Amino acid sequence: MLVGITAGCVQQVPKAPVNSTPWQDAHQLVLVTIADWDADHGDLRTYERGDGAWEEVSEGVPVSIGRSGAAWGEGLQPAQTGGPVKKEGDGRSAAGVFRVGEAFGYAARSTTALPYRGLQESDYCVDVDGSPLYNRIVDAREVGQQAVADSTEPMRRDLHADGDMRYKLGFVIEQNPIGKRGAGSCIFAHLWQMPMETTAGCTAMDEVEMQMLLTWLKPEENPVFILLPQKEYLRLRKDWALP
Repeated sequence: MLVGITAGCVQQVPKAPVNSTPWQDAHQLVLVTIADWDADHGDLRTYERGDGAWEEVSEGVPVSIGRSGAAWGEGLQPAQTGGPVKKEGDGRSAAGVFRVGEAFGYAARSTTALPYRGLQESDYCVDVDGSPLYNRIVDAREVGQQAVADSTEPMRRDLHADGDMRYKLGFVIEQNPIGKRGAGSCIFAHLWQMPMETTAGCTAMDEVEMQMLLTWLKPEENPVFILLPQKEYLRLRKDWALP
């Protein structure tokens, strides 16, 4: 829009940046929508974009989430009012926008471009509120057994929890990356033991779907993971430039 002419030059009002969000650099999106805050399952879809709008890559597949539903987590999104807030041990998955972190699994390597951690028997995710290692995956051989003594999250669950295969393949959802006390820890996308079995706060799915995700995700595309109740998704869709 023209706003003035001086000395033969035309001054223009600068355009507002498109999608000026903290995740505007993301070109891959994993989106989980749930019916409401207390729903324990939902629908997962994937999207990608170049310079334009989001385009759907995969149709919806069923996933399960926290046994108590979801709550606003510590992510890239601005603080929100309305709805529960994620707390350690509340059984809720983290809602919001989160970077996709490293992949992990029981095998030494996996078909993924993401940084991959081949889990060892000594690997734990520290869920002890107040620990300086809170919300970090650590190797007990490096940090000492005392540092993981009270953690309930051994990553090699097949060795520590009667053959549990949930962490056979998965990736970190970077909720509460700075380790804020009590704000929730060890939030992953991982396999389910049985279809639609709920979790303690993670997002679980079929192994085939997980492998497809890990093959598709590329770190150079700055992928994000978004989980929202349907009402919040519709409320925020325009402002957050969601598909």
